[in-house]
Amino acid sequence: MILNVERINKSYGKENILQNITFQIEEPTIMAIVGPNGSGKTTLLNIITNLIEADDGEIRILNKSHKDPNIFREISYMQDYSVLYNYLTGYDHLQFIGDIQGISKQQILSTAQSIGIKSYLNKKVGKYSLGMNQHLLLTMAILNRPKLLILDEPFNGLDPTSAIRLRNLLLELHDKGTTILLSSHNLSEIDRITTHILFLKDGRFIQDDLSQYENDCYILKTDQLEQAQEVLKQMGVTFHHIEDHQIYFFHHHIPIQTILFELLNQQITIIDFDKKIMGSEYRYQEIFGQKDVRDNETG
Repeated sequence: MILNVERINKSYGKENILQNITFQIEEPTIMAIVGPNGSGKTTLLNIITNLIEADDGEIRILNKSHKDPNIFREISYMQDYSVLYNYLTGYDHLQFIGDIQGISKQQILSTAQSIGIKSYLNKKVGKYSLGMNQHLLLTMAILNRPKLLILDEPFNGLDPTSAIRLRNLLLELHDKGTTILLSSHNLSEIDRITTHILFLKDGRFIQDDLSQYENDCYILKTDQLEQAQEVLKQMGVTFHHIEDHQIYFFHHHIPIQTILFELLNQQITIIDFDKKIMGSEYRYQEIFGQKDVRDNETG
């Protein structure tokens, strides 16, 4: 068992932040925790890594108590840039970790090279941009080549090139056997690296395997909804839902050209027709609603 979280509860005053949180990771995977700002994602990660105490519950990492300090030789936790010291250089931060964990200078420099921060390692962190901070934090997190890597908003502040580099790095780490647990607002990036998502709502988990949403979904807009539904039903398509004069459906093995031809043959007026891949963003909308999606994007 890589990670076992059992019945975790956490409250601040009368506010219940986490309620009976339970989940397991049994084999190497990439799993994401998703929810609006303030939903308790960081609180949960801090509890897992024993930075704050849960009110009750139990956590075991690699079959050891999460309170065993020795587990940090096998796991890492990437937090936000508030853990960095402005008056130290990037290399100072990495050397400190290296001294504690017995990591060689060669491994420090090769890890920095893989992330792309070698050119500014000797610059003081106070002069780093947000993206540079994220790169340093990630380098610190993977320096010990962890079996379990926990990341809090790793895509925050990254430009597209850096986000692609990070995505490829996470996939490469996973291919080499590292388990990754991350929280992120970047749903498009989550879709590229995993289908295993824990949606955190009202302090509770809604656990999903999003593989069912990866099919191409077609969107038909028409003012003849009932007639269009009947035509599609007779052709054997699978309906997903109907919204704003639009029918969302999966066509499976029926050629989409055949479907369009039959709709037109039955004199169905097609106002618009589009295709999209269903993923975490759509599932997020189903769970939290459009308003929470907008708030989460701007928060």
